[in-house]
Amino acid sequence: MQRLRQATWVRLTVTYGVLSAIALAMLLPLLWLVSTAFKSPDENIFAFPPQFIPASPTLNNFITVWQQNPFGQYFVNSIIVAVLTVGLNLLFCSLAAYPLARLKFRGRQFLFALIVATILIPFQIVMIPLYVLAVQLGLRNTYLGLIFPFIASAFGIFLMRQAFLGVPKELEEAARIDGCSELGIWWNVMISSTRPALVTLAIFVFIGAWSDFLWPLILLDRPEYYTLPLGVAKLAGSFSLDWRLIAAGSVISILPVLIFFVVMQRYIVPTESGSGLKG
Repeated sequence: MQRLRQATWVRLTVTYGVLSAIALAMLLPLLWLVSTAFKSPDENIFAFPPQFIPASPTLNNFITVWQQNPFGQYFVNSIIVAVLTVGLNLLFCSLAAYPLARLKFRGRQFLFALIVATILIPFQIVMIPLYVLAVQLGLRNTYLGLIFPFIASAFGIFLMRQAFLGVPKELEEAARIDGCSELGIWWNVMISSTRPALVTLAIFVFIGAWSDFLWPLILLDRPEYYTLPLGVAKLAGSFSLDWRLIAAGSVISILPVLIFFVVMQRYIVPTESGSGLKG
């Protein structure tokens, strides 16, 4: 028994040691980025070994980036694009997932398989046709142009369909007996019973929309519509590769994502969909 306990302790120690090393290796670039953003011009940001704690921390890099660039406008643009993309995804993905999960019609499984198969198509393949379509619709340099390719996603439909499949049929039948329409069932039963899935989808979509760089890069040529990723990329030319300013802009860009994740993750908890059913 003593040997078994020692072997278990050694195995756990090795496992957690390896996992901690992997986590530290993944966090090191982020730590270096944050450290660089607070370093003064007198400090060598490429010193080896790296100095993660600045000798004289300063906020001048953040002030310079914010004052000499329209980062306030970039921030507002990113907020508009991300919030609208999240809202439209939650609406359209849940609406598309409801009939695929709860209604019976011919070709339902084939249609669902076809939708899921589109996950395998890289965005770079459809990027040019989407750009041509956006130009023909007059959506260049518009918020709608930034949003319309991402108002729904195959992953979102898949996630919401799987969540809807977990809702007890008794709840749906009770709502139908009470006179609810299909939209009423979708709203009053399905949506209220799958909030963790909705929050999960919102987090994924928000992160994707906030950090998207490629689509705004090819769609926009007017700085007043730039999002934060484009604004950070613009710093490379504006300040001749001053890594402190680029790091400060990057920290400004990723901070809202971290805040959004921390605020929303507490809502990702299991819900008792069948709590209203009597055993």
